[in-house]
Amino acid sequence: MKVFISSLSQRVSSITLVSIGILFIAVSCKCKPLNYITYYNRVNEIDSIYRFEKDTLEAIKQYKKLFKKYPAKNQERIQEFETFITLSDRYHKDFGGKKTLYKFIPLIAPDGDAYKDYLPIFKKYGIDSVEVKKEIADWKKNLNKRLIDSFSIAMIRDQEKRHVDTAVQAKNVRKNAELLLWTFKNYGFPSVQKIGTMPMHSLLTHMNESKKYYPTFKTKLIEYVKSGDCPPLSYAMMFDSYHVNVEKGNTIYGYNSFNSVMDSVQVNRNRKSIGLPSLKHSAKIRKDFFKGK
Repeated sequence: MKVFISSLSQRVSSITLVSIGILFIAVSCKCKPLNYITYYNRVNEIDSIYRFEKDTLEAIKQYKKLFKKYPAKNQERIQEFETFITLSDRYHKDFGGKKTLYKFIPLIAPDGDAYKDYLPIFKKYGIDSVEVKKEIADWKKNLNKRLIDSFSIAMIRDQEKRHVDTAVQAKNVRKNAELLLWTFKNYGFPSVQKIGTMPMHSLLTHMNESKKYYPTFKTKLIEYVKSGDCPPLSYAMMFDSYHVNVEKGNTIYGYNSFNSVMDSVQVNRNRKSIGLPSLKHSAKIRKDFFKGK
């Protein structure tokens, strides 16, 4: 009997340890932060299925899987979430209806009156224009007013006497660099969902002029690309501007490539490493976007 009890006790202990191990693995997986570079590359793959292979139904299916794992973005020009919703509706596929449309509103809220283009689909799924406007108004209330004021001033300062007075330009770059680093420390990246639409590409690109702070930006921004806060395009433009204009090297991501030799195969590898579409794919996205205007 003692042997039986001892054996049973050992078995229970083993089961308990296995259960704890499984629970630990599950919790660890659940807590692991999402890497949005993986998301961006998956979007590019799915967009290729739709844009090049013309397989709309497969694209809808793959987008649905992706948006179950990642909170959706709706990137400039490629507009993956909008594409998923409009194509799903057109082909009578379930995209989550009203629940998904409420997630879509904050993504188009920064674009002024752009929401008006989607009123028919909102109305179709039971969200009238009054409710859409209310959601947008609520979104605006949640923006960080302090950061909006600070970056509104920074945008003006960024252009003050640029290419006219190098001393003023250098002083303004320093001030804006310090504002950005203070923001990173206290609020994270000043994304569209924090400060609305501002020309951050330009502001960040000019950080290449700061010898003191550029290395910090190079490190911090790639972290924000992974977290989904900083668009890969912003990082690429800043990095290329430094590499071409300061280091006098060749373009890395295909931007600021004037008088720079471009190895398109290597550039496409570099672009994929941060979630950007290939040069050919990017050109097609741009062409289709402006064709639809």
